[in-house]
Amino acid sequence: MKEFKHFINGEYSASLSGKTFENRCPVDNSLIGLVHEAGREEVDAAVKAAKAALKGPWGKLTQAQRIALLNKVADRINERFDEFLDAECRDTGKPHSIASHIDIPRGAANFKAFSETLANHPTEAFRLDTPDGKGAMNIGHRTPKGVIAVISPWNLPLLLMTWKVGPALACGNTVVVKPSEETPATTTLLGEVMNECGVPPGVFNVVHGFGPDSAGEFLTTHPLVDAITFTGETRTGEAIMKAASVGLRNISLECGGKNPGIVFADCDIEKAVEGTMRSAFVNCGQVCLGTERVYVERAIFDQFLARMKEEVAKLKLGRPEDKSANFGPLVSQEHRQKVKYYYDLAVEEGATVEIGGGIPDMGAELNDGAWIEPTIWTGLSDDARVIREEIFGPCCHIRPFDSEEEVIALANDTNYGLAAAIWTENSARAVRVAEQMEAGIVWVNSWFLRDLRTAFGGAKQSGIGREGGVHGLEFYTELKNICIKL
Repeated sequence: MKEFKHFINGEYSASLSGKTFENRCPVDNSLIGLVHEAGREEVDAAVKAAKAALKGPWGKLTQAQRIALLNKVADRINERFDEFLDAECRDTGKPHSIASHIDIPRGAANFKAFSETLANHPTEAFRLDTPDGKGAMNIGHRTPKGVIAVISPWNLPLLLMTWKVGPALACGNTVVVKPSEETPATTTLLGEVMNECGVPPGVFNVVHGFGPDSAGEFLTTHPLVDAITFTGETRTGEAIMKAASVGLRNISLECGGKNPGIVFADCDIEKAVEGTMRSAFVNCGQVCLGTERVYVERAIFDQFLARMKEEVAKLKLGRPEDKSANFGPLVSQEHRQKVKYYYDLAVEEGATVEIGGGIPDMGAELNDGAWIEPTIWTGLSDDARVIREEIFGPCCHIRPFDSEEEVIALANDTNYGLAAAIWTENSARAVRVAEQMEAGIVWVNSWFLRDLRTAFGGAKQSGIGREGGVHGLEFYTELKNICIKL
Protein backbone atom coordinates (compact mmCIF):
# COMPACT_ATOMS: atom_id res chain seq x y z
CA MET A 1 0.00 0.00 0.00
CA LYS A 2 1.55 3.29 -1.12
CA GLU A 3 1.21 6.44 0.93
CA PHE A 4 1.31 9.87 -0.65
CA LYS A 5 2.47 12.29 2.03
CA HIS A 6 2.97 16.04 2.00
CA PHE A 7 6.43 17.36 1.13
CA ILE A 8 7.15 20.31 3.42
CA ASN A 9 10.50 21.98 4.03
CA GLY A 10 12.38 19.14 2.38
CA GLU A 11 10.69 16.32 4.31
CA TYR A 12 7.72 14.03 3.78
CA SER A 13 5.10 14.25 6.50
CA ALA A 14 1.71 12.75 7.30
CA SER A 15 -1.39 14.79 8.06
CA LEU A 16 -1.70 15.70 11.73
CA SER A 17 -5.39 14.84 11.59
CA GLY A 18 -4.71 11.40 10.18
CA LYS A 19 -7.19 12.06 7.37
CA THR A 20 -6.50 10.22 4.11
CA PHE A 21 -8.38 9.46 0.91
CA GLU A 22 -8.02 6.76 -1.72
CA ASN A 23 -6.07 7.04 -4.94
CA ARG A 24 -7.49 4.56 -7.46
CA CYS A 25 -6.25 3.56 -10.90
CA PRO A 26 -8.80 4.44 -13.60
CA VAL A 27 -7.77 1.42 -15.68
CA ASP A 28 -9.43 -1.13 -13.38
CA ASN A 29 -10.41 0.88 -10.27
CA SER A 30 -7.71 -0.90 -8.24
CA LEU A 31 -6.40 0.85 -5.15
CA ILE A 32 -3.01 2.50 -5.72
CA GLY A 33 -2.63 3.94 -2.24
CA LEU A 34 -3.77 6.43 0.37
CA VAL A 35 -3.26 10.17 0.06
CA HIS A 36 -2.85 12.33 3.15
CA GLU A 37 -5.24 15.27 3.22
CA ALA A 38 -3.79 18.57 4.39
CA GLY A 39 -5.52 20.70 6.97
CA ARG A 40 -4.80 24.31 7.83
CA GLU A 41 -1.77 23.28 9.89
CA GLU A 42 0.01 21.51 7.06
CA VAL A 43 -0.74 24.29 4.58
CA ASP A 44 0.45 26.90 7.04
CA ALA A 45 3.68 24.97 7.63
CA ALA A 46 4.29 24.66 3.89
CA VAL A 47 3.66 28.35 3.19
CA LYS A 48 5.86 29.45 6.09
CA ALA A 49 8.64 27.11 4.93
CA ALA A 50 8.40 28.65 1.46
CA LYS A 51 8.48 32.17 2.90
CA ALA A 52 11.53 31.37 5.04
CA ALA A 53 13.36 29.83 2.07
CA LEU A 54 13.15 33.15 0.22
CA LYS A 55 15.46 34.62 2.85
CA GLY A 56 17.63 31.53 3.15
CA PRO A 57 20.16 29.91 0.83
CA TRP A 58 17.76 29.99 -2.13
CA GLY A 59 17.47 33.76 -2.00
CA LYS A 60 21.26 34.13 -1.98
CA LEU A 61 21.89 32.05 -5.11
CA THR A 62 22.89 33.77 -8.31
CA GLN A 63 20.79 33.32 -11.43
CA ALA A 64 23.47 31.04 -12.87
CA GLN A 65 23.40 28.86 -9.75
CA ARG A 66 19.62 28.57 -9.91
CA ILE A 67 19.79 27.59 -13.56
CA ALA A 68 22.37 24.92 -12.79
CA LEU A 69 20.15 23.46 -10.06
CA LEU A 70 17.05 23.44 -12.24
CA ASN A 71 18.97 21.78 -15.08
CA LYS A 72 20.00 19.08 -12.61
CA VAL A 73 16.33 18.60 -11.70
CA ALA A 74 15.43 18.14 -15.38
CA ASP A 75 18.27 15.66 -15.87
CA ARG A 76 17.30 13.71 -12.76
CA ILE A 77 13.67 13.38 -13.89
CA ASN A 78 14.95 11.86 -17.11
CA GLU A 79 17.30 9.56 -15.20
CA ARG A 80 14.28 8.33 -13.23
CA PHE A 81 12.12 8.36 -16.35
CA ASP A 82 10.58 4.91 -15.84
CA GLU A 83 9.50 5.72 -12.27
CA PHE A 84 7.80 8.93 -13.36
CA LEU A 85 6.22 7.17 -16.33
CA ASP A 86 4.80 4.38 -14.20
CA ALA A 87 3.49 6.81 -11.58
CA GLU A 88 1.86 9.06 -14.20
CA CYS A 89 0.21 6.19 -16.08
CA ARG A 90 -1.11 4.52 -12.93
CA ASP A 91 -2.71 7.80 -11.85
CA THR A 92 -4.17 8.74 -15.24
CA GLY A 93 -4.51 5.43 -17.08
CA LYS A 94 -3.03 6.93 -20.23
CA PRO A 95 -0.95 4.72 -22.55
CA HIS A 96 2.80 4.58 -22.04
CA SER A 97 3.16 5.44 -25.72
CA ILE A 98 1.62 8.87 -25.09
CA ALA A 99 3.08 9.69 -21.67
CA SER A 100 6.60 8.65 -22.69
CA HIS A 101 6.58 11.13 -25.59
CA ILE A 102 4.65 14.01 -24.04
CA ASP A 103 4.10 14.04 -20.28
CA ILE A 104 7.49 13.01 -18.86
CA PRO A 105 9.99 14.49 -21.35
CA ARG A 106 8.12 17.78 -21.65
CA GLY A 107 7.61 17.90 -17.90
CA ALA A 108 11.37 17.64 -17.42
CA ALA A 109 12.13 20.08 -20.24
CA ASN A 110 10.09 22.83 -18.60
CA PHE A 111 12.84 23.35 -16.01
CA LYS A 112 15.53 23.92 -18.63
CA ALA A 113 13.44 25.86 -21.11
CA PHE A 114 12.17 28.45 -18.68
CA SER A 115 15.34 28.90 -16.62
CA GLU A 116 17.37 29.65 -19.74
CA THR A 117 14.73 31.84 -21.41
CA LEU A 118 13.97 33.99 -18.38
CA ALA A 119 17.62 34.41 -17.40
CA ASN A 120 18.49 36.18 -20.63
CA HIS A 121 15.69 38.73 -20.86
CA PRO A 122 16.81 42.36 -20.43
CA THR A 123 15.02 45.04 -18.43
CA GLU A 124 14.52 48.64 -19.49
CA ALA A 125 16.72 51.67 -18.81
CA PHE A 126 16.10 55.36 -19.57
CA ARG A 127 18.12 58.56 -19.25
CA LEU A 128 16.01 61.44 -17.91
CA ASP A 129 16.88 65.12 -18.34
CA THR A 130 16.53 67.21 -15.18
CA PRO A 131 16.34 71.01 -14.63
CA ASP A 132 19.88 71.15 -13.20
CA GLY A 133 21.25 69.59 -16.37
CA LYS A 134 22.85 66.64 -14.59
CA GLY A 135 20.10 64.15 -15.34
CA ALA A 136 18.97 60.89 -13.83
CA MET A 137 19.05 57.21 -14.76
CA ASN A 138 16.01 54.94 -14.51
CA ILE A 139 16.81 51.25 -14.35
CA GLY A 140 14.27 48.43 -14.39
CA HIS A 141 14.96 45.71 -11.85
CA ARG A 142 13.05 42.45 -11.37
CA THR A 143 12.69 40.67 -8.05
CA PRO A 144 10.88 37.42 -7.21
CA LYS A 145 7.18 37.74 -6.50
CA GLY A 146 7.55 35.59 -3.36
CA VAL A 147 5.55 32.48 -2.43
CA ILE A 148 3.61 31.13 -5.41
CA ALA A 149 0.63 28.84 -4.85
CA VAL A 150 0.44 26.34 -7.72
CA ILE A 151 -2.90 24.57 -8.22
CA SER A 152 -2.30 22.00 -10.94
CA PRO A 153 -4.75 19.76 -12.86
CA TRP A 154 -5.10 16.01 -13.40
CA ASN A 155 -5.05 15.70 -17.19
CA LEU A 156 -1.30 16.29 -17.67
CA PRO A 157 -0.16 16.20 -14.04
CA LEU A 158 3.64 16.46 -14.35
CA LEU A 159 3.77 18.60 -17.48
CA LEU A 160 1.29 21.26 -16.34
CA MET A 161 2.70 21.36 -12.82
CA THR A 162 6.30 21.92 -13.99
CA TRP A 163 4.99 24.41 -16.59
CA LYS A 164 4.29 26.59 -13.55
CA VAL A 165 6.96 25.45 -11.09
CA GLY A 166 9.77 25.77 -13.66
CA PRO A 167 9.42 29.51 -14.35
CA ALA A 168 8.45 30.25 -10.75
CA LEU A 169 11.71 28.79 -9.44
CA ALA A 170 13.75 30.20 -12.33
CA CYS A 171 12.64 33.68 -11.25
CA GLY A 172 13.74 33.02 -7.66
CA ASN A 173 10.33 32.35 -6.11
CA THR A 174 9.38 29.46 -3.85
CA VAL A 175 6.29 27.32 -4.39
CA VAL A 176 3.60 25.39 -2.58
CA VAL A 177 1.94 22.97 -4.98
CA LYS A 178 -1.47 21.39 -4.56
CA PRO A 179 -1.80 18.74 -7.23
CA SER A 180 -5.17 17.35 -8.18
CA GLU A 181 -6.50 14.84 -5.69
CA GLU A 182 -6.88 12.46 -8.65
CA THR A 183 -3.18 12.48 -9.59
CA PRO A 184 -0.83 12.96 -6.62
CA ALA A 185 2.01 10.62 -7.62
CA THR A 186 4.46 12.49 -9.85
CA THR A 187 4.24 15.74 -7.89
CA THR A 188 5.01 13.81 -4.71
CA LEU A 189 7.90 11.99 -6.40
CA LEU A 190 9.38 15.29 -7.53
CA GLY A 191 10.13 16.10 -3.90
CA GLU A 192 12.70 13.28 -3.87
CA VAL A 193 14.31 14.72 -6.99
CA MET A 194 14.52 18.19 -5.45
CA ASN A 195 16.38 16.76 -2.44
CA GLU A 196 18.66 14.65 -4.63
CA CYS A 197 19.63 17.70 -6.67
CA GLY A 198 20.35 19.90 -3.65
CA VAL A 199 17.42 22.30 -3.94
CA PRO A 200 17.24 23.95 -0.50
CA PRO A 201 14.42 22.91 1.86
CA GLY A 202 11.28 25.02 1.59
CA VAL A 203 11.76 25.97 -2.04
CA PHE A 204 9.43 23.24 -3.34
CA ASN A 205 6.53 22.13 -1.14
CA VAL A 206 3.55 19.86 -1.78
CA VAL A 207 0.24 19.62 0.06
CA HIS A 208 -2.50 17.18 -0.90
CA GLY A 209 -6.24 17.52 -0.63
CA PHE A 210 -9.38 18.84 -2.23
CA GLY A 211 -10.70 22.35 -2.95
CA PRO A 212 -13.39 23.75 -0.62
CA ASP A 213 -12.64 23.41 3.10
CA SER A 214 -9.44 21.55 2.26
CA ALA A 215 -5.92 22.16 1.01
CA GLY A 216 -6.98 24.22 -2.03
CA GLU A 217 -9.04 26.71 -0.05
CA PHE A 218 -6.52 26.91 2.79
CA LEU A 219 -3.69 27.59 0.34
CA THR A 220 -5.41 30.20 -1.83
CA THR A 221 -6.67 32.13 1.21
CA HIS A 222 -3.35 32.03 3.12
CA PRO A 223 -2.18 35.63 3.72
CA LEU A 224 1.49 34.80 3.12
CA VAL A 225 0.86 33.55 -0.42
CA ASP A 226 1.95 36.29 -2.83
CA ALA A 227 0.45 34.97 -6.08
CA ILE A 228 -1.69 32.07 -7.31
CA THR A 229 -1.44 30.21 -10.60
CA PHE A 230 -4.18 27.76 -11.52
CA THR A 231 -5.19 25.45 -14.34
CA GLY A 232 -8.66 23.91 -14.19
CA GLU A 233 -12.33 24.53 -14.70
CA THR A 234 -13.76 28.04 -14.85
CA ARG A 235 -15.97 27.67 -11.77
CA THR A 236 -12.93 26.88 -9.60
CA GLY A 237 -11.05 29.74 -11.22
CA GLU A 238 -13.80 32.13 -10.16
CA ALA A 239 -13.51 30.92 -6.55
CA ILE A 240 -9.73 31.39 -6.63
CA MET A 241 -10.13 34.87 -8.08
CA LYS A 242 -12.39 35.80 -5.17
CA ALA A 243 -9.88 34.41 -2.68
CA ALA A 244 -7.02 36.31 -4.33
CA SER A 245 -8.92 39.58 -4.10
CA VAL A 246 -8.29 39.59 -0.35
CA GLY A 247 -4.83 41.09 -0.11
CA LEU A 248 -4.82 41.94 -3.84
CA ARG A 249 -2.68 38.90 -4.76
CA ASN A 250 -1.81 38.40 -8.39
CA ILE A 251 -3.42 35.53 -10.32
CA SER A 252 -2.82 33.56 -13.49
CA LEU A 253 -5.83 31.46 -14.49
CA GLU A 254 -6.01 28.99 -17.36
CA CYS A 255 -9.56 27.70 -17.28
CA GLY A 256 -12.10 25.88 -19.43
CA GLY A 257 -12.55 25.81 -23.17
CA LYS A 258 -15.04 24.82 -25.86
CA ASN A 259 -12.60 25.09 -28.70
CA PRO A 260 -13.56 25.21 -32.38
CA GLY A 261 -11.85 23.56 -35.32
CA ILE A 262 -12.55 25.10 -38.74
CA VAL A 263 -11.99 22.97 -41.82
CA PHE A 264 -12.16 24.78 -45.17
CA ALA A 265 -12.71 22.97 -48.45
CA ASP A 266 -9.26 24.01 -49.69
CA CYS A 267 -7.50 22.21 -46.83
CA ASP A 268 -5.26 19.18 -47.13
CA ILE A 269 -7.97 16.84 -45.93
CA GLU A 270 -5.65 14.13 -44.65
CA LYS A 271 -3.73 16.66 -42.55
CA ALA A 272 -7.01 18.09 -41.29
CA VAL A 273 -8.36 14.67 -40.32
CA GLU A 274 -5.12 13.68 -38.57
CA GLY A 275 -4.92 16.97 -36.67
CA THR A 276 -8.60 17.01 -35.71
CA MET A 277 -8.38 13.39 -34.53
CA ARG A 278 -5.56 14.32 -32.19
CA SER A 279 -7.26 17.48 -30.99
CA ALA A 280 -10.51 15.67 -30.18
CA PHE A 281 -9.30 12.30 -28.90
CA VAL A 282 -5.71 12.40 -27.64
CA ASN A 283 -5.46 11.83 -23.88
CA CYS A 284 -9.05 10.57 -24.06
CA GLY A 285 -10.17 14.10 -24.90
CA GLN A 286 -8.96 15.39 -21.55
CA VAL A 287 -7.00 18.36 -22.90
CA CYS A 288 -8.01 21.95 -22.23
CA LEU A 289 -6.90 22.87 -25.75
CA GLY A 290 -8.91 20.05 -27.33
CA THR A 291 -11.48 20.50 -30.09
CA GLU A 292 -15.10 19.71 -29.21
CA ARG A 293 -16.76 21.75 -31.99
CA VAL A 294 -15.74 21.00 -35.58
CA TYR A 295 -17.04 23.11 -38.47
CA VAL A 296 -16.48 21.73 -41.98
CA GLU A 297 -17.19 23.53 -45.26
CA ARG A 298 -20.18 21.83 -46.86
CA ALA A 299 -18.38 20.81 -50.06
CA ILE A 300 -16.19 18.34 -48.13
CA PHE A 301 -18.45 17.67 -45.13
CA ASP A 302 -19.47 14.11 -46.04
CA GLN A 303 -15.92 13.14 -47.01
CA PHE A 304 -14.43 14.59 -43.84
CA LEU A 305 -17.04 12.94 -41.60
CA ALA A 306 -16.49 9.56 -43.23
CA ARG A 307 -12.72 9.82 -42.76
CA MET A 308 -13.09 10.84 -39.11
CA LYS A 309 -15.34 7.84 -38.43
CA GLU A 310 -12.82 5.54 -40.09
CA GLU A 311 -10.01 6.85 -37.89
CA VAL A 312 -12.06 6.71 -34.66
CA ALA A 313 -12.87 3.08 -35.42
CA LYS A 314 -9.13 2.36 -35.45
CA LEU A 315 -8.51 3.66 -31.93
CA LYS A 316 -7.26 0.85 -29.71
CA LEU A 317 -8.37 0.86 -26.08
CA GLY A 318 -6.11 -0.90 -23.62
CA ARG A 319 -3.92 -0.92 -20.55
CA PRO A 320 -1.11 1.66 -20.35
CA GLU A 321 1.57 -0.98 -20.88
CA ASP A 322 -0.15 -2.39 -24.00
CA LYS A 323 2.13 -1.20 -26.81
CA SER A 324 -0.68 -1.41 -29.34
CA ALA A 325 -3.04 0.75 -27.26
CA ASN A 326 -3.39 4.46 -28.04
CA PHE A 327 -6.52 5.24 -26.02
CA GLY A 328 -6.92 4.96 -22.25
CA PRO A 329 -9.73 5.47 -19.75
CA LEU A 330 -10.99 8.72 -18.33
CA VAL A 331 -9.28 9.84 -15.14
CA SER A 332 -11.93 8.61 -12.70
CA GLN A 333 -15.36 7.08 -12.28
CA GLU A 334 -16.67 10.48 -11.23
CA HIS A 335 -15.45 12.09 -14.44
CA ARG A 336 -16.89 9.26 -16.50
CA GLN A 337 -20.30 9.93 -14.95
CA LYS A 338 -20.03 13.54 -16.10
CA VAL A 339 -18.98 12.64 -19.65
CA LYS A 340 -21.61 9.89 -19.94
CA TYR A 341 -24.23 12.42 -18.81
CA TYR A 342 -23.35 14.55 -21.84
CA TYR A 343 -23.37 11.49 -24.11
CA ASP A 344 -26.96 10.80 -23.03
CA LEU A 345 -27.86 14.50 -23.20
CA ALA A 346 -26.65 14.69 -26.80
CA VAL A 347 -29.18 12.03 -27.81
CA GLU A 348 -31.94 13.80 -25.88
CA GLU A 349 -31.07 17.03 -27.71
CA GLY A 350 -31.42 15.34 -31.09
CA ALA A 351 -27.88 14.35 -32.04
CA THR A 352 -27.11 11.65 -34.54
CA VAL A 353 -24.50 9.39 -32.96
CA GLU A 354 -22.13 8.71 -35.84
CA ILE A 355 -19.86 6.45 -33.79
CA GLY A 356 -19.44 5.59 -30.10
CA GLY A 357 -21.75 7.13 -27.55
CA GLY A 358 -21.53 4.57 -24.78
CA ILE A 359 -19.37 2.57 -22.39
CA PRO A 360 -17.31 -0.23 -23.99
CA ASP A 361 -17.17 -3.80 -22.76
CA MET A 362 -13.52 -4.14 -21.73
CA GLY A 363 -13.83 -7.60 -20.20
CA ALA A 364 -14.04 -8.76 -16.59
CA GLU A 365 -10.59 -7.45 -15.59
CA LEU A 366 -11.14 -3.89 -16.82
CA ASN A 367 -14.89 -3.23 -16.72
CA ASP A 368 -14.57 -1.53 -13.32
CA GLY A 369 -12.31 1.08 -14.93
CA ALA A 370 -13.38 4.50 -16.20
CA TRP A 371 -13.61 3.51 -19.86
CA ILE A 372 -15.77 5.32 -22.38
CA GLU A 373 -16.13 5.22 -26.15
CA PRO A 374 -14.70 7.91 -28.44
CA THR A 375 -17.72 9.60 -29.94
CA ILE A 376 -18.73 11.76 -32.89
CA TRP A 377 -22.10 13.51 -33.20
CA THR A 378 -23.82 15.43 -35.96
CA GLY A 379 -27.18 17.19 -36.20
CA LEU A 380 -27.25 19.26 -33.00
CA SER A 381 -28.59 22.81 -32.98
CA ASP A 382 -26.15 25.61 -32.21
CA ASP A 383 -27.86 26.35 -28.89
CA ALA A 384 -27.72 22.74 -27.61
CA ARG A 385 -26.05 22.34 -24.21
CA VAL A 386 -23.65 19.79 -25.67
CA ILE A 387 -22.46 22.54 -28.04
CA ARG A 388 -22.30 25.23 -25.36
CA GLU A 389 -20.79 23.43 -22.35
CA GLU A 390 -17.32 21.96 -21.89
CA ILE A 391 -17.41 18.15 -21.71
CA PHE A 392 -13.68 17.34 -21.44
CA GLY A 393 -14.04 13.89 -22.92
CA PRO A 394 -13.27 12.05 -26.17
CA CYS A 395 -16.02 13.55 -28.29
CA CYS A 396 -16.77 16.16 -30.90
CA HIS A 397 -19.71 17.48 -32.88
CA ILE A 398 -19.18 18.02 -36.62
CA ARG A 399 -21.34 20.61 -38.40
CA PRO A 400 -21.31 21.93 -41.98
CA PHE A 401 -20.94 25.62 -42.85
CA ASP A 402 -21.29 27.61 -46.08
CA SER A 403 -19.30 30.82 -45.76
CA GLU A 404 -16.28 32.29 -44.01
CA GLU A 405 -18.41 34.90 -42.27
CA GLU A 406 -20.80 32.24 -40.99
CA VAL A 407 -18.10 30.02 -39.52
CA ILE A 408 -16.28 32.89 -37.80
CA ALA A 409 -19.53 33.81 -36.04
CA LEU A 410 -20.16 30.16 -35.08
CA ALA A 411 -16.63 29.64 -33.78
CA ASN A 412 -16.77 32.77 -31.62
CA ASP A 413 -20.28 32.05 -30.30
CA THR A 414 -19.08 30.78 -26.93
CA ASN A 415 -18.30 32.07 -23.46
CA TYR A 416 -14.85 30.52 -23.76
CA GLY A 417 -11.79 31.63 -25.71
CA LEU A 418 -8.84 29.36 -25.13
CA ALA A 419 -7.85 27.92 -28.52
CA ALA A 420 -8.91 27.41 -32.12
CA ALA A 421 -7.62 25.42 -35.08
CA ILE A 422 -7.93 26.41 -38.75
CA TRP A 423 -7.32 24.09 -41.68
CA THR A 424 -6.76 25.76 -45.06
CA GLU A 425 -4.06 25.95 -47.73
CA ASN A 426 -4.99 29.58 -48.47
CA SER A 427 -2.51 31.67 -46.48
CA ALA A 428 -4.48 34.91 -46.83
CA ARG A 429 -7.60 33.21 -45.50
CA ALA A 430 -5.62 31.61 -42.68
CA VAL A 431 -4.35 34.96 -41.42
CA ARG A 432 -7.68 36.72 -42.00
CA VAL A 433 -9.67 34.14 -40.02
CA ALA A 434 -7.04 33.68 -37.31
CA GLU A 435 -7.04 37.41 -36.59
CA GLN A 436 -10.80 37.28 -35.98
CA MET A 437 -10.76 34.33 -33.59
CA GLU A 438 -11.61 35.32 -30.02
CA ALA A 439 -9.06 32.99 -28.49
CA GLY A 440 -5.64 33.13 -26.86
CA ILE A 441 -4.08 30.54 -29.18
CA VAL A 442 -4.88 29.91 -32.84
CA TRP A 443 -3.25 27.07 -34.77
CA VAL A 444 -3.21 26.95 -38.56
CA ASN A 445 -2.72 23.52 -40.13
CA SER A 446 -1.52 22.15 -36.80
CA TRP A 447 -2.63 21.57 -33.25
CA PHE A 448 -0.78 21.59 -29.90
CA LEU A 449 2.38 22.79 -31.62
CA ARG A 450 3.90 24.71 -28.73
CA ASP A 451 6.92 26.98 -28.66
CA LEU A 452 7.57 27.61 -24.97
CA ARG A 453 8.82 31.11 -25.78
CA THR A 454 5.35 32.22 -26.90
CA ALA A 455 2.41 33.54 -24.88
CA PHE A 456 -0.06 31.02 -23.49
CA GLY A 457 -3.46 31.84 -22.03
CA GLY A 458 -7.13 32.31 -22.77
CA ALA A 459 -9.68 34.99 -23.52
CA LYS A 460 -13.16 35.48 -22.07
CA GLN A 461 -13.99 32.78 -19.48
CA SER A 462 -10.96 30.71 -20.45
CA GLY A 463 -8.63 32.62 -18.20
CA ILE A 464 -6.68 35.67 -17.15
CA GLY A 465 -3.05 36.46 -17.84
CA ARG A 466 -0.33 35.01 -20.04
CA GLU A 467 2.52 32.66 -19.25
CA GLY A 468 5.23 31.20 -21.45
CA GLY A 469 8.61 32.66 -22.40
CA VAL A 470 9.26 36.18 -21.18
CA HIS A 471 5.53 36.68 -20.61
CA GLY A 472 5.95 34.68 -17.41
CA LEU A 473 8.14 37.47 -16.04
CA GLU A 474 5.07 39.66 -15.73
CA PHE A 475 3.51 37.15 -13.36
CA TYR A 476 6.46 35.57 -11.57
CA THR A 477 8.40 38.78 -10.82
CA GLU A 478 7.84 42.28 -9.55
CA LEU A 479 9.25 44.96 -11.82
CA LYS A 480 10.53 47.92 -9.87
CA ASN A 481 12.02 51.12 -11.22
CA ILE A 482 15.24 52.41 -9.64
CA CYS A 483 15.68 56.14 -10.27
CA ILE A 484 19.24 57.46 -9.68
CA LYS A 485 19.81 61.21 -9.63
CA LEU A 486 23.16 61.96 -11.21
